[in-house]
Amino acid sequence: MIKSKNYSKVRLLISLYLNYFVHGFGLVILSQNMGILGEKWNVSLKMVSFLMSGIGLGRLVSYPVMGRIATIINKKTFLYIGMISYSIFAVGVISVNNFIGIYLCIFFAGIANSALDAGTYPMLVEMSTGEGEKTIIIKIFMSLGEFFLPLIVTFLVTNKLWFGWSFVIMVALLMLNIINVASIRIPRIQENKVEITVQNVEKKKIISTVLLLIYGYTSMAMMIWFTQWITIFAKQFLRLTEEMSHMLLSLYSLGSIMGVVVLYCVLQRYKHIHSLLVLINMIPIGALAVILCSENILVIAIACLLFGGSAASGVMQLGLVIFMKIYPKHRSLVTSAFYFFGSIASFTIPIITGILFENGILSVFIGLLLLGVIGLCLVSVLAMKSKEMG
Repeated sequence: MIKSKNYSKVRLLISLYLNYFVHGFGLVILSQNMGILGEKWNVSLKMVSFLMSGIGLGRLVSYPVMGRIATIINKKTFLYIGMISYSIFAVGVISVNNFIGIYLCIFFAGIANSALDAGTYPMLVEMSTGEGEKTIIIKIFMSLGEFFLPLIVTFLVTNKLWFGWSFVIMVALLMLNIINVASIRIPRIQENKVEITVQNVEKKKIISTVLLLIYGYTSMAMMIWFTQWITIFAKQFLRLTEEMSHMLLSLYSLGSIMGVVVLYCVLQRYKHIHSLLVLINMIPIGALAVILCSENILVIAIACLLFGGSAASGVMQLGLVIFMKIYPKHRSLVTSAFYFFGSIASFTIPIITGILFENGILSVFIGLLLLGVIGLCLVSVLAMKSKEMG
């Protein structure tokens, strides 16, 4: 019986992490195909960027709902909702040409993201006896997806193959995962149903709560901003080839994987999470400055690696860990609230950057640099508040 339980736990972990590998595909698959999709849908790059905001709108609508029902339905249901929604997204993007239909399909990617987050994070925390740091491993699998997807896209472009095969691979992985999840028994996770309100939150926690919610926005925005535009920046501003432009995103993802591993190891020994968060948020600002100012391709490649190793190393998940430690009895609700603000970024950043793109791709990356400074200010104040709280 014990062996059977352990076997089911391993299979469940594989399914949870495979979902986030596919989610890594979902995070960059539209940006890596912006030019092709623009031609397919007969719209400009700016309009493709606006269409991508459908992911954020899907998150905005679904995160509050997921947070509400998190204590009512089994977490397994969330996994099904996430996998089916991502399948609808992938099939829809390659088969639908109607503007409203396209936006609706992209909207389902946002639903998928929120459903997976609401089900997976509390489940992993429960499986690891409350040690939320282990959820950072999710970022490794997301980054692996972000790493391989540009390589797949480059292979398809180089060999003049149909761009839709990358979406087909997404669906195939999801179907295999649905079959695996269907045969796993997942116990119901009980959580406190009392909602968090201003009245029952200690005053000294309110500022930290506000800072963390805004950080949920800025940390997600940094990743979306960079992954959406780095390939176009490389083509238009750096004048790199198609292959090298896609490679910069793969380097970002590789850096993310390395950063997660380093961060996970550091967290086993170093428990001052707030100061660590400040340190990590300094690095992407320097990396962006190098990308903007340097003309050496090798230096720029290393900067992309460093940006991924910091901004996408699991710092958003680290912020969530801090949040869950403040409200240990409300993990699902806190996760939904944190990622709700991230979903606002998913909705607004494609629109904001699309507008900035009208002034040139350089304006887009200067805006990203300013966003990084704002994020650093937020975590610095958060670290100071944590010292006051003891």
